[in-house]
Amino acid sequence: MATYTKRGSSYRIRASVGYTPEGKQVMKSKTWTPTPGMTERQIEKELNRQMVLFDEECRGIAATDGHIKFQAFSEQWFSEYVDKSLGKRTRHNYRQMTPRIYAAIGHLYLDKITPRQLQRFINSLGEPGASRNATGHGLSPKSIKNHLSLISSVFTYAVKMGMVQVNPCRMVTLPPLETGKEKVCYTLEEAQQFLDALADAPLKWQVFFSLALFGGFRREELCGFEFEDFDMEEHTVSVRRASLYTAKDGIFTAPTKTAKSRRTLKLPVWVFDLVKRLQAEQTMQRLAIGDQWHECGRLFTKPDGSPIHPEQPYKWLKRFCADRGLPFYGIHQFRHLNASLLIFNGEDVRSVSAALGHSQTSTTLNIYAHTFETAQARACDALANALPVKFGRCMRA
Repeated sequence: MATYTKRGSSYRIRASVGYTPEGKQVMKSKTWTPTPGMTERQIEKELNRQMVLFDEECRGIAATDGHIKFQAFSEQWFSEYVDKSLGKRTRHNYRQMTPRIYAAIGHLYLDKITPRQLQRFINSLGEPGASRNATGHGLSPKSIKNHLSLISSVFTYAVKMGMVQVNPCRMVTLPPLETGKEKVCYTLEEAQQFLDALADAPLKWQVFFSLALFGGFRREELCGFEFEDFDMEEHTVSVRRASLYTAKDGIFTAPTKTAKSRRTLKLPVWVFDLVKRLQAEQTMQRLAIGDQWHECGRLFTKPDGSPIHPEQPYKWLKRFCADRGLPFYGIHQFRHLNASLLIFNGEDVRSVSAALGHSQTSTTLNIYAHTFETAQARACDALANALPVKFGRCMRA
């Protein structure tokens, strides 16, 4: 958008006409002088009109000035928009995707990138070996979609800045998202075995995994819990923050994943008894190490009182399951188990969505469509068994 600077009786109007191939912004300017006798109100009105006209003129120039390499402009987008407007979690997720994107199209000029080139890159992400992990598989359809969304966001910004006229990502076809895939989690029998074994675990982990199972909380929400989040009289717990880690920022506190992730749930009384015991245990530990204690108010801490690393619960659980001969499905499976139990208990989709902190009920339906269908089928069978009828049979003449 054009800006102005008053210079004596004249005004200097400046606007961007794009970027050089090195990523340097190019500005154009003009001078406008009010007609003698104009009032302040007339000057203000005409100055705004002149700025709009000059901005449109410069946009026309910039629309053909997108001859800058994708990586160079993408870094401009990071510094001008992402780093200023988005949270650490989102910035970290974006940065995780840039190596693949830059390797594929970073050297190409922004105004020369075609839908065909982007389509080849998107297709390559699904090929064996693209995931760079031990499985040797390609990326999941969801991860592929995230990569294209990042590229599209860069082009959307380029269109807005007048660098290019169209976003080529709109013409790219994504692989279909996985639907109906069963979420792996404990059976009721396995969950009971896990809870029985957990009775001999350190108190910290008893509390952590009891909350994971009976609250269905995300790992970053669990790590972010503070004692003040627990209402010991009403027996409710409120999700107010998340605890995350990146190599650049270390362990840091962030807002919840979505606005609806900030929620309050009622939990069994015995869970709050465990939390009270954990708080007393922390008090004793703080007294034992004195001024070496780093108070943070969190439930789950390192021995010195500082926030726990979000990866530690996963590593502990993996060792615990191996030692006890229990299946290991990761921490997120407790969230799936919690949702499944709510659904089979007859809770409607809105209630389940609210308990899980999903931003939309459609998210809950997409993830647990099969579980809802199974629960409905069981309900129909139960109704049929409870109300047997004789008049629905076909009869021969």
